Amino acid sequence: MKPQEFPQDLQPHLIPAPSGDMAYRCLECGAEYGITELLYTCPKCKGLFLLIDKNEARLKEKPGAFWRRLFDHRKMLNLPALKGVFLFYELIAPIIPLGDIIYLGEGHTPQVAANADLQGEVGRAFYFKNDGQNPSASFKDRGMAAALSYLNYLVRTENLGKVLAICASTGDTSAAAALYGAYLGDKIASAVILPHGKVTPQQLSQPLGSGAKVITIPGVFDDCMKIVEALSDNYQVALLNSKNSWRIRGQESYAYEVAQWFDYDVSRIAVVVPIGNAGNITAVMQGFLRLHDLGVIEGLPRVIGVQSRHANPVFLYYREPDRAKRVFRPVTVSPSVAQAAMIGAPVSMPRVIRLVEEYTRRAGEDAVLVVEVSEQEIMDSMLLANRHGHIACTQGGESLAGLRAAVRKGLIDQDETAVLDATAHHLKFVGFQEMYFSNSFPPEFEVTPKPEYQNQPQLLTPKTGDAQGKVADLAEQIAGLLKLTPKKV
Repeated sequence: MKPQEFPQDLQPHLIPAPSGDMAYRCLECGAEYGITELLYTCPKCKGLFLLIDKNEARLKEKPGAFWRRLFDHRKMLNLPALKGVFLFYELIAPIIPLGDIIYLGEGHTPQVAANADLQGEVGRAFYFKNDGQNPSASFKDRGMAAALSYLNYLVRTENLGKVLAICASTGDTSAAAALYGAYLGDKIASAVILPHGKVTPQQLSQPLGSGAKVITIPGVFDDCMKIVEALSDNYQVALLNSKNSWRIRGQESYAYEVAQWFDYDVSRIAVVVPIGNAGNITAVMQGFLRLHDLGVIEGLPRVIGVQSRHANPVFLYYREPDRAKRVFRPVTVSPSVAQAAMIGAPVSMPRVIRLVEEYTRRAGEDAVLVVEVSEQEIMDSMLLANRHGHIACTQGGESLAGLRAAVRKGLIDQDETAVLDATAHHLKFVGFQEMYFSNSFPPEFEVTPKPEYQNQPQLLTPKTGDAQGKVADLAEQIAGLLKLTPKKV
């Protein structure tokens, strides 16, 4: 649809010009810094940043109804810069000119309703939001679209020359960072640091295919993160993990899309997300809070974070009911099928604590919950979902396991509809499915396959050497195996 065909009152706002006054604000000491430097933690106190728009009050000059109409009409534009997460331009990074925005097809992933059988099994109506249908097959593309668009803008305006973009990863971050970095060509060099032997072959192939320098080290993600933090503190590199405030901004689009899907009425919605490095749950809460600030939504949905018992520091923190007694302690992780969530010291935890306080102040003490699930529940739930027409990864299985735990504990009301985050495509984690089907999980995973979920190909061989006889013989064997009914003569 062409701009001149839109309602006249919206036409001046459809294609936005840069605006706002963005800055990094430290969560600990409150210091603010300009965005022209590659900063990720406060130079004064090493606190974590939130990216703010110091002139966000200008957006409140328009009522919530205006923003709802603008975002809904903007979906009909055929302008690449506004087709992805930047459809919500004013809320993502309004200082970046449209010409610097990278669009690779990210965002606006489908919400697929659970069928009647699966709803009956779980006991609630729910959707999977399939973020595995992003370009690199994970939700990380949302944040990378914002972070690399900002980097593209910064390289051009500050004459930085070629910049090295680097990240630690359990797989998905590296795939997204390398993909978006490759699109920028000679402006960006990409390097990723991975825990040796703890990334699936499918995930490892992605940054290699995009041309990134891939470095593996002994240990787990937390060990990789320490190295990347040291590099970003001491060298001129662009860190692309969720410490990067632009990443969080891009991932807020998940919340905006959920709200838009439900026509901005989310007061009886529960959004279920795996916690991992805590960047995603941070972005989801922040996104809904910002919509609430603008009057785009009148009520806030419930947010349910999920952690495996093998990597549960956030669950342990919130298990203490007395706020005054809560102390965050990193944990030593055990092997998990939800590899992206196998993080014992989430870097975004300070953001989580601050945002949960604000979220519960507005929506009530039970507005944000954290539940714990077992590795067995994660695998069983992933297979249950995919047996009913979904493409959930192990993290999507973790979300479904979390919903089932919340239902069992009475934490979610009968009339609430859940939206589950399937963070990546199922095909990235087929190795765990194969281990389940072949009963080859190492003991430390604590997964015992259930026969009803196992599946293997079955070889049939003809009993005759005659070519024509082979066809008839195999057809007869298959008909018997599948219990087919013969046609009436």
